[in-house]
Amino acid sequence: MKTLVVTFAVALAACGNSAAQSKETLADSIRSYNEGIRWGRFDAAASLRPAKERSQFADDMDKRAKDVKITDYDIIKVDQKGERLATVQVKMSWYSDTEGTLHETHAMQTWERHGQTWLMVEESRFRGAEMPGLAEKLKD
Repeated sequence: MKTLVVTFAVALAACGNSAAQSKETLADSIRSYNEGIRWGRFDAAASLRPAKERSQFADDMDKRAKDVKITDYDIIKVDQKGERLATVQVKMSWYSDTEGTLHETHAMQTWERHGQTWLMVEESRFRGAEMPGLAEKLKD
């Protein structure tokens, strides 16, 4: 009986630890993606997009970076919906070299878990200034 209780306690601890690890993995992925965008590490950010989009995404970001500079970003809200889906609100401060005005844009990112990896599958402007290279929110 004592062995059964110890085994059960270890199993519970592993389950709790697993949930914490999956949240950590999501947080790490969100941070890695947005840091990649912020600092121009587009291949690193592209690795957190679906495979079929990666090459085009990196090319598009390279083109945008010639004029648009992101000066800062903040993760405003992470709403994990179960173990496979999350929405993330990100606030970005940016400027265009040709314009020189600092803007603030909030984006909504949709993240999906594929196996052990979290991928950013959709991103659109939530509010704030329109930003080159960021899709507009679809009208409901």
